[in-house]
Amino acid sequence: MFVTIFDEIVQILHHDYAGCIDKKGWDSPHDYRNKINRLQDQGGLNNHTFVEFVEDYLLDFKDLHMSFRATNKAKEPTSYVGFTVRRYEDRLYIISSTEENRLKPGDCITALDGISISQLVETHKRRLMETQAERENWSPILTRYETAQVTDQEGQTFTLDLRNYEKEPYEADYSLKEVAPDTLLLTLTDFMNHHAISSLIDENSNLLKRCDHLIIDVRINKGGNDLAYFELLPYLFEGDEINLADFTTDRMLTNCTKRNVELRVEFLEKIRHSIQDENTLNQLNALICVLEENKGKGFVELTSTAIEDSLLIKTKEGPKNVILLTDVYCGSSGDSFVEVCKHSSKVTVVGRPTMGLNDYSNLAVRNWHDEFELWYPTSKLSRVEIGRGMSGKGIEPDLYIPWSKHHIHEDIDLQKAVELIIERNRLFLKS
Repeated sequence: MFVTIFDEIVQILHHDYAGCIDKKGWDSPHDYRNKINRLQDQGGLNNHTFVEFVEDYLLDFKDLHMSFRATNKAKEPTSYVGFTVRRYEDRLYIISSTEENRLKPGDCITALDGISISQLVETHKRRLMETQAERENWSPILTRYETAQVTDQEGQTFTLDLRNYEKEPYEADYSLKEVAPDTLLLTLTDFMNHHAISSLIDENSNLLKRCDHLIIDVRINKGGNDLAYFELLPYLFEGDEINLADFTTDRMLTNCTKRNVELRVEFLEKIRHSIQDENTLNQLNALICVLEENKGKGFVELTSTAIEDSLLIKTKEGPKNVILLTDVYCGSSGDSFVEVCKHSSKVTVVGRPTMGLNDYSNLAVRNWHDEFELWYPTSKLSRVEIGRGMSGKGIEPDLYIPWSKHHIHEDIDLQKAVELIIERNRLFLKS
């Protein structure tokens, strides 16, 4: 079973993946197939080790938008150490500790299994795939070690035996609250639930129209569907109408293989239930139709009158000033949202660059027996062909605030946003 699934994964990445042409020859599937065969013959291969093998193979493509995972039905061991970290200089600082009660945010790790963090950066360079410490993801690396050398906030040092914990289910945060006079804070941790986001915006339309300042926090945004943020855009731009097509010269090319069209249509059909807005539903239906029309044609630029019309957005009365808080944990549709908003004269982006996943996007999902899933991009932007991609760079903020250990106990980004608002109010009163 494992070899059969792996062979299909290789076939998908060589023919259906959006980067199949750009990254031809980057991978070495024969080495992994031989290891899988050998371990299977020895009885040393299970669902967990198979996922690890495939995840390691996917690293060859250097695409963070691609993943392979065991589904809930597989009931494989949880690989989560109960806390998350972020590197600052030569230490890993605990930024949250949801399950591991022996650690607190602000404690730091100086070594894993006696190996210094600086050495580990070199060892795991391929997996980290980043050049800046603040952008690194250490979660899959922590699970590979047994002990951590920890220094707490009082300066005490101790050795911690790392454990596995059941990870808490993710819960989205779509919220709007007042943080200062005439200033609202809108938090969107993903763009997955179109109905919930649309309802939040509709229910608070009067607040959005009347407020002078709006801070939008997408520092953590797990992406989803671009259509989910379209109803927010009218409040963020000046003028009577905007055309999203004017904001880029890039062409999006979709690899319309038979497999890709079938998988994407299946995925789009599933999200229908969360869409109640008629215009958005028409856009979804138009996308499904144009995908079906191009099935089997390879890389094409998807277009239709309905899709083109969906890019025309009539603006609404909204805040005079918008500040967007961003970080590397904002990706996919989060990347798209930030990139679009940067074209508004009302918007200032503050924080750190986003994850930068959208060189290759529009994911398809291949499921095997409800045990394994491969998520892979089917579309690419033409910019990657001339070396202008966002991978490893993300969408740059207008005001960059480097991450430091001080962010753990203070919301420095939000403080800066409020400071900017106060300064702009002062300048407005003087003029």
